[in-house]
Amino acid sequence: MDEVVNVNFFFVLKGKSVKQILLVVIAAFFTALFLFMGNLSLSPVFSTKDGPKAVYRGEKDIALTFNIGWGDEKAEPILDALKKENVKAATFFLAGSWAERHPDIVSRIVKEGFEIGILGYAYEDYTELEEANIEKDISKAKEAFRKLNIKDIKLLRAPTGHFDERSLKLAARSDYTVVHWSVDSKDWTNPGVNQIITNVNKANKGDIVLLHASDSAKQTAKAIPGILQELRNKGLKLVTVSEMIANGSVDSKEIK
Repeated sequence: MDEVVNVNFFFVLKGKSVKQILLVVIAAFFTALFLFMGNLSLSPVFSTKDGPKAVYRGEKDIALTFNIGWGDEKAEPILDALKKENVKAATFFLAGSWAERHPDIVSRIVKEGFEIGILGYAYEDYTELEEANIEKDISKAKEAFRKLNIKDIKLLRAPTGHFDERSLKLAARSDYTVVHWSVDSKDWTNPGVNQIITNVNKANKGDIVLLHASDSAKQTAKAIPGILQELRNKGLKLVTVSEMIANGSVDSKEIK
């Protein structure tokens, strides 16, 4: 009788151990899957095989980029902050429809020596548009800047940051290089000036930093001095995206 009890206890204990091990393995699997999916969603995917590419980082220096798609209030305070900090190099991606409504601000951006790229025209998600409509949006943006006497723009950023193989090919057909980013300030979420500075402080040489000068970015102007101080502490030189492309190799990944 004692022997039978001991045997039963052994199998019960064995069963519990197996269940515990299985639970640990399953938990580890889903944790790994979660981390993988998180990294996958954040990983830039930026080229077609043997086709056009989108730039998301370079080899050296650092590029601050500002998106403006809408609003009347935040662009000039950000330009004021850059001027006060004696910043001579930055790239502004402007929606054509916004540029049409704010020619004076566009003129100031140009006069202060900053680079201009196109942020489409109507700020629509290119991955949700038919090819003909993507092409039309790019063409309308190009025409809007031509009327503002801003020529030879070579850079394009997908309006919502979303693009696919079609977008890359259509942009290349119009002689534009698509530019994404490697560091996101998340300034449009207004997480606080210190958090914006912390987010940008992840940047190192070769990074392209995403910032905004639309009215949603309520804290960006105040964050600029701290951002610049941190970048200077790292010895990073500010350049435009075009200068980054010209001065070294750039990274891209393949769109499947």
